[in-house]
Amino acid sequence: MVKTYSVRWFSRFHFAVAVVVASFVVSSALIFFVAPTEATMGDVQRILYLHVSVAWCGLASCIVMGFSSAMYLGCRRLAWDDWSQAAAEVGWLCTTLTLVTGSAWAHEAWGTWWTWEPRLTSSLVLWLIYAGVLLVRGSIDDPHRRGRIGGVLALVGLSDVPLVIMATRWFRGVHPVAPEMDSQMRLVLMASVISFTMLFAYLTIQRRSQLQLSERAAQLDAAGWWEHASRQS
Repeated sequence: MVKTYSVRWFSRFHFAVAVVVASFVVSSALIFFVAPTEATMGDVQRILYLHVSVAWCGLASCIVMGFSSAMYLGCRRLAWDDWSQAAAEVGWLCTTLTLVTGSAWAHEAWGTWWTWEPRLTSSLVLWLIYAGVLLVRGSIDDPHRRGRIGGVLALVGLSDVPLVIMATRWFRGVHPVAPEMDSQMRLVLMASVISFTMLFAYLTIQRRSQLQLSERAAQLDAAGWWEHASRQS
């Protein structure tokens, strides 16, 4: 029975990896061979497909982190806290890539690597929120205390999501509200967003599973230690 379960899990794992890899191959082919070259920026504009995709994943991860934290604070189940931590780690990675690709695009479009523009500033705040949540989590050993404090910080950080989304509409800045794109470009952008969403969802699920396995290993280790201690006494 254990062997059968292992085979099924292994098959699902390989199927998920194959789907994610295939989606990336397709989206990469669309970006480099199907999407038309933008008249003003040329091939550099192709960074936009990566930038928008990782930015969306960073915001989605924050929503998942906040929702999972709210569920943990409501029912005190560590399984929800595992989802929150996994989403925070993946969200930090996505937001880091957002800032890096955004800076590269800004250098070509605006002639500067960084400017304190509302959208960029709110994205940097989101990155700092992720970093702060992970630093606090890493400094607390007790899982429930870590879940409570990390959960409150995650809910506070969730307030930055509407600021990032609406920054170009609520405040005056140089970041475009919605870049003009033809239908082919929009199709490629959608394919890129879907492929990156699948990748980071997969990473979040795998990280959550890893956290659960680590907790079970720690519980078994603690149980073995108590058995050994009771025998010695």
